[in-house]
Amino acid sequence: MFHIERMQEYMRGEVLPMVMEFYHSDAVSHPVEVSVLERTFADAVSNEAVLEGQVLMEDDHIVGFGYTTIYYACEVGGRCMMFEELFLKEEARGKGYGSRYFLEIMEQHPEVMRFRLEVTRSNEAAVRLYERLGFSFLEYDQMVLDR
Repeated sequence: MFHIERMQEYMRGEVLPMVMEFYHSDAVSHPVEVSVLERTFADAVSNEAVLEGQVLMEDDHIVGFGYTTIYYACEVGGRCMMFEELFLKEEARGKGYGSRYFLEIMEQHPEVMRFRLEVTRSNEAAVRLYERLGFSFLEYDQMVLDR
């Protein structure tokens, strides 16, 4: 049976290989250092409220992971949630778990005014899923300045 649990430190050995697979897939448009991915996992399982990690479970087996963060957006006039990452193992795909993940997380956060995510257009299966859920592309580009 499918369910979602909060990510915990003891799950590191199961989650980080999935993170590495995600970052070597067409879901990601640029390389990211392993140390950054490890720091992100540590942040997601800490007691800080900035980033939350979830594991997607099939019975008692981890079959995927997600990261979310909440922030304020002036153009919305309220809180927004960024779905930072979602990954499902190959054997868990096509079972509706991605849709259920999004719907359950959104239901748990009625205070959120907008849900947002990033997707590479070449990740066609993900784009189809997100559009079925009601997401649409924004018509402006993002810019970044890394430290």
